[in-house]
Amino acid sequence: MTSNHCADKTSKSTQLDKVGFAMDQFRLDSLDVFAAIVRCGGFRAAALERGVSSSALSQTINALEEALGIRLLNRTTRSVAPTEAGQRLLQRLGPALMDIRLAVDDLNQLKENPSGTLRINAPGPAIDHLLCPAMFTFMDTYPDIKVELVSDAAVIDIVEQGFDAGVRFGRQLAQDMIALPLGPSLRYAIVASPDYIAKHGLPLTPNDLAGHNCIRRRFPGGTLVSWKFENGGDTLEVLPEGRLTVSSARNELQAAVAGCGLAHVFEDYATPYLANGRLTEVLKDWSPLLPSWYLYYPSKRHSSAAMRALVSFLRSYDWKGVHSGLIERP
Repeated sequence: MTSNHCADKTSKSTQLDKVGFAMDQFRLDSLDVFAAIVRCGGFRAAALERGVSSSALSQTINALEEALGIRLLNRTTRSVAPTEAGQRLLQRLGPALMDIRLAVDDLNQLKENPSGTLRINAPGPAIDHLLCPAMFTFMDTYPDIKVELVSDAAVIDIVEQGFDAGVRFGRQLAQDMIALPLGPSLRYAIVASPDYIAKHGLPLTPNDLAGHNCIRRRFPGGTLVSWKFENGGDTLEVLPEGRLTVSSARNELQAAVAGCGLAHVFEDYATPYLANGRLTEVLKDWSPLLPSWYLYYPSKRHSSAAMRALVSFLRSYDWKGVHSGLIERP
C-alpha cells in the first residue's frame, strides 16, 4: 500500500468521523423542526403548530447549524427564509422525513387501531362541502388519528410541503399520484338576490352579463376567475366585469345575498339560499357539469396505516346529500 493511498484512506476516515461527530450533536427531530419553520414561514407559527416556545425552536436551529457548520436560515425581525444551503437540504428532507414518518406509522399495523396525524391540503370549497363532513365521521371511527385540513387553492408539491394527501380537480393531478374521486360531479351556479333581479332584470344568455354588475373573485395567485358556460354544443368563457372583487366564495355569496350583483359559486354554497328564496339562480341551462374533486397521494411510497384507513373509509363513504352547513348566514 502506497503512502498516498494510506493518506487518502486516513483523510476519508477523518471526514467520516467529523460527519459522524456532527450527526451526534443534534437529534433527528431537529431536521423536522427546520422543515416546519420554513413551511410555516417563521418560528412563532411553527412553535404554535408544535406546542412549544419560539425560543426552544431557535435553540434547536442554532444547535443544528452549529453541528452542520453552515447557516440554514436567514433571519430578520420580519421574516425567516432558507439560505441556499437550507434550500438544498429542504429538497432532500421532504421525501426523507416522509419515509421516516411512514416507517414509524407502519408500526400501527401492530396495533388494533391506526394512529398518527394526517395533513391534507385542499381548496376551501372541497373542505367545506366534502372533507369536513366526512372527517367528522372518520375521526369518530378512528379516535387515535388526528387530522389537519389546510385550505389552499394553489397547486403544490404535497410531499415537499409535508402533506399526506391533497384534493384537486382531476386535470390538476401529477401523473405519479394515486387519485380517488370524492363525491358527485360539481356544478357552478350563477345566482342573485330577488331584489337585484327586480332592479336589473334577468340575463337570458351569458352575453347579457355585459350589462350586469358581476361579483368577481381573484385566485391567491392573482388571476381573476373566469365564468365558463355550455349549452348544447355552444361553449363560452366570460371574464366578468363588476365593482366588487373578493378572494373567497363565501364573500362572493354574501355580496350576492346583499344584492350587490351576480355571483358565480359552486352550487353547494348556494343551495341553502336557493331553498329559502334569498337567492335565485339564473342561466341555469348554461351551467356545465364539472368533474368531481379527487383525493390524491403519492404512488411511489407505502401509505401509512392512518392513510390506508382514510382511503378505505372514503371509498365506502356515502356522499349523497352531503352539505356542510358551515356557511354563516349574511
